[in-house]
Amino acid sequence: MRLFISKLHYKKDLTGYEQTVILLLRFFSIFYNFIIKLRNNLYDKKLLRAYNSKSFVISIGNLTTGGVGKTPVTLETAKYYLSLNKKVAILSRGYGGKINNRTPHLISDGSGALLSASEAGDEPVWLSNNAKGAYVVTCSNRIKAEKFIKQKYNPDIIILDDGFQHRKMRRDIDIVLIDAKKKFGNGYTLPAGPLREDIQNIKRADKIVVVNKNFDSRNALKYCDYLKKKFKKDTYLCKIVPDCVYNILTDEELPVGIKIMAFSAIGQSESFYKFLKKDYKLSAVLEFEDHHNYEKEDISKIIHFAQEGNIDSVVTTEKDAVKLIDIIKDIEMPIKFYALKLKAYIDIRDICGI
Repeated sequence: MRLFISKLHYKKDLTGYEQTVILLLRFFSIFYNFIIKLRNNLYDKKLLRAYNSKSFVISIGNLTTGGVGKTPVTLETAKYYLSLNKKVAILSRGYGGKINNRTPHLISDGSGALLSASEAGDEPVWLSNNAKGAYVVTCSNRIKAEKFIKQKYNPDIIILDDGFQHRKMRRDIDIVLIDAKKKFGNGYTLPAGPLREDIQNIKRADKIVVVNKNFDSRNALKYCDYLKKKFKKDTYLCKIVPDCVYNILTDEELPVGIKIMAFSAIGQSESFYKFLKKDYKLSAVLEFEDHHNYEKEDISKIIHFAQEGNIDSVVTTEKDAVKLIDIIKDIEMPIKFYALKLKAYIDIRDICGI
């Protein structure tokens, strides 16, 4: 049901039934909007005060639900500051992990993931394995997480992954990401639309980053210009493009032109499938809900689905891959599992001004 509703948020031509669903959900959006506005007003008027970290804090977030590209941008930001020999910590909610995220957990001490994706969540584990040298902590309370990592490692830079709505902590740079194609969906707040808060709250941001998941950047650049004029904010382009498709167990690359099946459990998965169609014969797609934790039954379903189509190579996202490795590594598989590796091109130095 959640997957069905999230697709309606971005669908243009709704059926009569779909319009009725959105109309009913707009009633609940009124209450959601009231609570969010009240909370924001309390912070704006200093009746609620944000915690002030002694580290340099960068928030990377967005206004909508789903996969805009926060995690790749978080990675590039961490890698940039690591290249300057700064001690970097990434704070994440750890959504989708089985461990109790009401208390801080060290997911990486800089050497890679210390816990599995099923325990810690896919995004923290992926960041841990790709941002070597950075500390990664999960906790639903970012202030607890900050105090925990501050006492343990005293980082110079703290990055709040998905932090725009987390106003309890003051930030030095507030970056908001917007998808170049999907933009703000139908323009409604949750649950009728994808917005976590009103579009006008983008005024809180210091920088806007338009994420383009398309090989052609012309429309994305025009959208950058539009946002810059509309909100009077510095606006930048981030290009996310495919790098390669590799076997998640052996790292062997998948030759182009192969017939494949794809599956994923991410928000806004359309660009993932579009990237695959460029170089492969995508003949079937299987979707799970965002942040779905895979079980052996899911693997059996994927295998059965692939074999029905006479397919022996299935491709998923890197976020999904980190959750699959522990399940399939000790099992003889009749098919091969691959992941699409993406590259993010963004000028973090220009954005952060350092």
